Amino acid sequence: MFKIKVSDRENITKTRSFMTNTFSLCAGLVAIGFIFLSCKVNPFFAISAIFADSFGTIYGIKETITKAIPLILIGTGLTFAFRAKFWNIGAEGQLLMGALFGTWIALTFGEFFPGYIIVPMMFIAGFIGGSLCGIIPAILKIKYSINEVISTLMLNYICAEFITMLIVGPWKGSQRFGFPGTNDLPASAVLNLIPGSRIHYATLIVTILFAAILCIIVYKTKFGYEVRVVGENPDAGKYAGINFFRTTVLVMMISGGAAGLAGVGEVAGIHHYLGYPASISSGYGFTAIIVAWLAKLNPLYTIISGIFFAGILVGGDAIQISLGLPAATVQIINGTLLVFLIMGDFFLKNRIRIQRIQ
Repeated sequence: MFKIKVSDRENITKTRSFMTNTFSLCAGLVAIGFIFLSCKVNPFFAISAIFADSFGTIYGIKETITKAIPLILIGTGLTFAFRAKFWNIGAEGQLLMGALFGTWIALTFGEFFPGYIIVPMMFIAGFIGGSLCGIIPAILKIKYSINEVISTLMLNYICAEFITMLIVGPWKGSQRFGFPGTNDLPASAVLNLIPGSRIHYATLIVTILFAAILCIIVYKTKFGYEVRVVGENPDAGKYAGINFFRTTVLVMMISGGAAGLAGVGEVAGIHHYLGYPASISSGYGFTAIIVAWLAKLNPLYTIISGIFFAGILVGGDAIQISLGLPAATVQIINGTLLVFLIMGDFFLKNRIRIQRIQ
């Protein structure tokens, strides 16, 4: 008879962590290769095509950066929530609320203020919208012990249906010729793009600054220390007198606010009007979970992991055309990589021993 014993692994070095992540990614790519084989597609050609389309051409690189902006921004906020062991699965809804609040500011005040005033107003409103959507599950968890995975996930559907109600009802614009959606945003509320691309550089600057500032908060401030203590050792946090309610609410305000900023960027930089939720966000809120996990919950590392997964999104769109694969292929790739990253994290933190029972 044998017994499997799981024990905590001590002294996890950065080298071991890096190697584990690398091995997990490679193992995930191997598994994805077998998935392609099951579809009678050459896995080497498919995987190389994904990265060639996203990083092998100037157009692909520009599109990759465009899709990386919301992934990095949302992923950065999620690293903060996950560090506090608050499993925020509601970034999709928080992004939509940010887009909603930003659109309201643009349609209400865009005709009366220049761009250098209206654009900051939109980002502030978007941050508030995402934060409000993040505060609700935080209060539900602390005050009523409601599981945050359930509450944040369900809020995604509530936010999506609320926006759908608005764009087919009171916010339906005359410029849409009967189709759901608001009127176009005023010119002052439209974000400028880098010439020859869809990269809205205002959101790109906000994204990089947000990642840098949050990294400083996590590692160099008292509040960041409290967040890490709450996540790593809640009992020690209670003994030290850390206010769990205040900490959790602030964490979710920041996490939700980051997703809200991404929502403003998508509406003001890409679409220029508020339309169906599925068109505003291509599942960014869920993909950003993998971005945060691959970054090992380090806000700065989300820049690298966000670009990596944005490349998969861009390359995945391309192989639908070149290889005739279904749209769900991208989600299968992302989900497979997440499973292997979680497995790698488990083996990194735990030592597995097989003992023989006498």
